[in-house]
Amino acid sequence: MTTYDFDTPVETRGHGSIQWDVLPARYGLPDLLPFTIADMDFRSPPEVLEALRRRVGHGVFGYTDWERSGFPEAVRDWYGERHGVAVAPETLVFGPSVVNELAQLLRMWTEPGDGVVVHTPTYVGFINALAGLGRSLRGVPIGDDEALERDLARPDARVLLLCSPHNPTGRVWTEDELKGFLRLAEAHGVAVISDEMFGDLTHHGQRHTPWAAIAPPGGRWALITSAGKAFNLPGIGGAYGMIGDPEQRAAFLWRMEHGEGLPSASTLSLTAHVAAYRHGAPWLDALRTYVAGNLRMLAERLDAAFPGRGLFTVPQAGYLAWLDLRPLGVDDAVLNDELIAREHIAVKPGAEYGTPGFVRVNLGCPRSKAERGADALVRTLRRLAG
Repeated sequence: MTTYDFDTPVETRGHGSIQWDVLPARYGLPDLLPFTIADMDFRSPPEVLEALRRRVGHGVFGYTDWERSGFPEAVRDWYGERHGVAVAPETLVFGPSVVNELAQLLRMWTEPGDGVVVHTPTYVGFINALAGLGRSLRGVPIGDDEALERDLARPDARVLLLCSPHNPTGRVWTEDELKGFLRLAEAHGVAVISDEMFGDLTHHGQRHTPWAAIAPPGGRWALITSAGKAFNLPGIGGAYGMIGDPEQRAAFLWRMEHGEGLPSASTLSLTAHVAAYRHGAPWLDALRTYVAGNLRMLAERLDAAFPGRGLFTVPQAGYLAWLDLRPLGVDDAVLNDELIAREHIAVKPGAEYGTPGFVRVNLGCPRSKAERGADALVRTLRRLAG
């Protein structure tokens, strides 16, 4: 059985990392320890790295057709083996990033001013995309089914935008919940876009249900995702999706090639995706176990410091911890400022996700870093809570 080293830190400073270079420069703290941007501090699977070395060794990087690269078949087999979902390769689309795919779909299915319904708290990428395109974000608290139906029933509602599993809370929607969303969307003539970037990062006992497993073949829906989160490949780029309606799928691909000028996919992105889906499952399973240990560690330290306050419950998916500061009466912006000034540690305030009173902490990192962050959080929260 292959073992993987997630404990040894990898020096990432000096490579243009947003998390390790840009944020410290912004705050003027070269030793800032970030728990912010949703990428991980781990090297990608050795099988992926070896595939990339071989491809680079070939030395020719001409225009590449993603449909003839082995990529569609790798996605088909991954979904069949990992999720029990039959995916026809011809139903796939490809794009430079998930947010770019989202933007194209919103241009296809909405007009400026139209309402797009999302669950709150809301992933920052959704907030920025909707603002940039002039669409109206309709935030609905998770679990408020009445508010969800009310906003979907509004005359100008055009899209239900899901994050599945949810970022930043790590919530895994059950199949029954997803079918309920589908019924509401169909009843009100609303399209569905499901961002499933964290779909391969569910924790023990949890099962991710891809939207493609429940949606009608010809419906107005799209699943958008990539291997970027699960295998730590966001800097390589590349994303893919499934679109229910064949005509809409053709329109999407036409827009990508003609409107966006993207006749070719990134060769290295395709190489990384294929290698991850063909050979990366053992690494991914080991990663999920390791990250779950980081999350449990944080929960235990917070529970020991603040018993019975319910600040943090281990999420059902992902490596992001969503902390509720309201039981302590601590402001999320104040906590972040204190962590930066006194501990040289940065987290993400909940206000950035439309929900003040929370913070998001990225624990996709070696245990030693996670423990340092957890201890700093406990010290700072004790001081601020009096």
